[in-house]
Amino acid sequence: MFRIVTCNVNGIRAAAKKGLYDWLPKQKADVICLQEVRALPEQIEDEIYHPSGYHFYQCVAEKKGYSGVAIYTRHKPDKVQTGIGWEDFDSEGRYLQADFGKISVVSLYIPSGSSGEPRQTIKYDYLERLKPYLLKCKRRRRQFVFCGDWNIAHKEIDLKNYKSNKKNSGFLPDERAWLDWLYDEAGYVDVFRRIDQRDEQYTWWSNRGQSWAKNVGWRLDYQAATPALADTARKVSIYKDERFSDHAPLTIDYDFDPWAG
Repeated sequence: MFRIVTCNVNGIRAAAKKGLYDWLPKQKADVICLQEVRALPEQIEDEIYHPSGYHFYQCVAEKKGYSGVAIYTRHKPDKVQTGIGWEDFDSEGRYLQADFGKISVVSLYIPSGSSGEPRQTIKYDYLERLKPYLLKCKRRRRQFVFCGDWNIAHKEIDLKNYKSNKKNSGFLPDERAWLDWLYDEAGYVDVFRRIDQRDEQYTWWSNRGQSWAKNVGWRLDYQAATPALADTARKVSIYKDERFSDHAPLTIDYDFDPWAG
């Protein structure tokens, strides 16, 4: 099995204090994708951030204490791609890709638009610019899985209070339509939903009120894969026994050998 974990840690140092690194090495994951790392390399030199047996890679935001993605991997990648090549996008540390044999694993952090209209406009711009890029990736003769916090709940089943959030960032019609495009037209697969169609399966809970206790959440974290890879998915899980950040880790096992053949 090829196990991939993805999680928005909402600050890697804060997550470490909450026990992330007691849990993470025990998962025996092949690849771990993190978002919202919010730390410079020199701020995470302590050995706790570098579990034995894992290689570590980062894409850092220019703004200190902001955004940033990372990948841990048990296998040394054939290639690591930091950023897409868009200065505005890459300066916020939102894309990191590791290639292994026939598979590319991406840690992707799509902007939130919840702070106001300017950021929502930027979010829409990123989504539109990602379309041709994602199509280009799918045309390549390899498998892709895009992991991360996309700050969009796709369908009504993917958030608790969908009626009251139809005009809020994260559940706006155009955002949801982008995910329709991704799965229906571009041909990627929402791997979690391929296996688990149950309701109330969330990965993010507001820190306000009793959202966590009452499971008033949103499913914002995804692993979107090319069809052949998605077809090999065997098990999905959202870890909620402990809380390392306002997001929960999403784990998917693929019966896929990147180096076969």
